[in-house]
Amino acid sequence: MRICRFNTDRVGIVEGDEVFDVSGALACLPDSRWPFPQKDIFIAELARLLPLMSELKEQATPTPIADVRLEAPVANPSKLINAPINYRAHIEETAANQEIAHGRDMTKSIWQWGLFLKANSALSGAGEPIRLRYPGRRIDHEIELAVIIGTQCHGVTRDEALKYVAGYTVGLDITIRGPELQSFRKSADSFAVLGPWMVTADEIDDPGCLGLELRVNGQIRQKANTRDLVYDVPKLIEYASSMYQLNPGDVIFTGTPEGVGPIEAGDRIEARISEIGELRVDVAPEIVALPRHDPVLEEMQCLKSA
Repeated sequence: MRICRFNTDRVGIVEGDEVFDVSGALACLPDSRWPFPQKDIFIAELARLLPLMSELKEQATPTPIADVRLEAPVANPSKLINAPINYRAHIEETAANQEIAHGRDMTKSIWQWGLFLKANSALSGAGEPIRLRYPGRRIDHEIELAVIIGTQCHGVTRDEALKYVAGYTVGLDITIRGPELQSFRKSADSFAVLGPWMVTADEIDDPGCLGLELRVNGQIRQKANTRDLVYDVPKLIEYASSMYQLNPGDVIFTGTPEGVGPIEAGDRIEARISEIGELRVDVAPEIVALPRHDPVLEEMQCLKSA
């Protein structure tokens, strides 16, 4: 099943080019009160809600998906977990390009880097533009398979890892290049894009054999397959759960393949993953005014002037 969130927290089932509003199922979610649970309640209850959503879909009037504003399919993840340099060819292109590496040793593997977190406030969907900042810096696109956790788990093995997956979606990890830690450079508002919808785990037999393709203004930039992941999806879940408790709605960005490149204000990004769909998102035509000062560029200018 393809499940989307749209038009300010409506829930829909997507079939073809149409969406069926099944938001009535939300009335069956359990009440919660402060302190609120660290999970996405809808994702936690998804298995129970699916039969009801199917019934509501039969009574719903379809709407062209082009007429709705798509939001991130997960509303309240407790964590956005990211896997760095998880494709061999991307490791090679990063090591060879100092605009990407910025002096780091990029020949290391993911087990030496570990994972990193992005701020939840970076989350956005297809109907929201990517808002660039830090004018003068290179800002890159990175297409990634995103895994949505469905059941709380901790310390799982790779053999059982896929049992804890609710579904999959297309992810964009937008990245400011520079010397700062990844969790800072990748956490600006709108820099964690998910969509266009979530495909439930039962629809995808093997997340390790999915084609990825990203275009900017119609030009192919990235094209690869998840079979080339260094740590595949089960291994990433095992690795992440060895450090974090994974909660329903948590998202694991599995890493980007080779071909990363800069985006500019006004660009259109089209990111497609086979068996999931195509995420289309615009880069806002204006650049966010903040921060007013870029300490990295200022320091580099001082060094050049010295």
